[in-house]
Amino acid sequence: MTAPIVIAAGGTGGHFFPAEALAAALMARGHRVVLMTDRRTGARTTGAFAGCEQHVLSGAGLAGRSLARAAKGAMQLLAGTREARRLMRRLRPAAVIGFGGYPCVPPMLAARMLGRARPLLVLHEQNAVLGRANRLLCRLADLLALGFDGTTRVPDGVQTRVVGNPVRPSVLAAGPWRDPAAAPDARLDLAVFGGSLGASILGEVVPRAVALLPPALRARLHVTQQCRATDLEEVRALYAAAGVEAHLAPFFDDMAAVFGPAALVISRAGASSIAELTALGRPSILVPLPHAIDDHQRANAHALSEAGGGWMMTQDIFTPAALAERLELLLSREPDLLAQASRRSARLGRAESADMFAQLIEHRLARRLDDGSDVPDDGRPAENMKNTSPDEAANRRIGRQPHPASVHSVFESR
Repeated sequence: MTAPIVIAAGGTGGHFFPAEALAAALMARGHRVVLMTDRRTGARTTGAFAGCEQHVLSGAGLAGRSLARAAKGAMQLLAGTREARRLMRRLRPAAVIGFGGYPCVPPMLAARMLGRARPLLVLHEQNAVLGRANRLLCRLADLLALGFDGTTRVPDGVQTRVVGNPVRPSVLAAGPWRDPAAAPDARLDLAVFGGSLGASILGEVVPRAVALLPPALRARLHVTQQCRATDLEEVRALYAAAGVEAHLAPFFDDMAAVFGPAALVISRAGASSIAELTALGRPSILVPLPHAIDDHQRANAHALSEAGGGWMMTQDIFTPAALAERLELLLSREPDLLAQASRRSARLGRAESADMFAQLIEHRLARRLDDGSDVPDDGRPAENMKNTSPDEAANRRIGRQPHPASVHSVFESR
């Protein structure tokens, strides 16, 4: 049995989707991946994780809870850590990669408890502000991988590497942005997303803003919108009253089909959403979640808007009238602004992030073995691996076939 790489992720799609993208890259490179997650996520795993060994652990978040609920959550995290520790002893993973949020806490703590025989520990932070779980764990990890250059609240002394936010292959299949100005009378596609949990404010504002647009512009418009199941009928009625064709659903499995034709995207400002938008070069209007922990969505949106890849509208100014004015400007009066934002968004994108991250993990594993800091699965002392090339040593330890791309050409000079 080869030593797997454990990915610890769950909670919202903002944590889970980048983890799924990394899993796909690791599996493509010959690795065995094991997912450790929470109950909510474990019930809906698809994509790369669908064929992986999965373990659902106890756990609960602590932020924003009453004292009694926080105490209960802490007990669940302790139970999850005990469960994860038993699994770590059985699996003997080569590495544990945590993606933030409470579901990654038990596996990371359990892996650290293995002492000298512990696996490589890597955390990934998706947002422009280091999250609470990662702030708790980052001093225990060997490396903190960052989705944004200049992520704030990273403690001094923590080793970091900017890798971007991995994007799922199923999203990248959407292809490059197509300028609607090239066909001025053709259909205009508007995509609207509220994150993995949906956003009622988008259902309230966007259809009412669309209704305020000039009739000629409305006639060309087609909206694809994610909205909560409880809001579907009301939102559908608003679009029907405006005479606008709309495709509504609580969740879209085929994101490439949604992103593909989109001339403009209106979205919350979660890190994985921004990673997808920039990887595809899609111009966007971002509405940060106002009560996000540490206000990280505002920081995410600010980073994109400052680079010229989109426009931030905070929720206090996100009204039907204000949005209608912005939409008419971008879709009708000055469509060149969309093309400019698309180019600048694409410059920020890291479509190769998942593969870069996978290579970085391989490089770190190889370096640990080359330094004699680990014990290979076959029981030989690490010193006997000293004269083995880093790639060969890593392959022996983690049970994979050599990949044609050399990780050292990418990382040794950095």
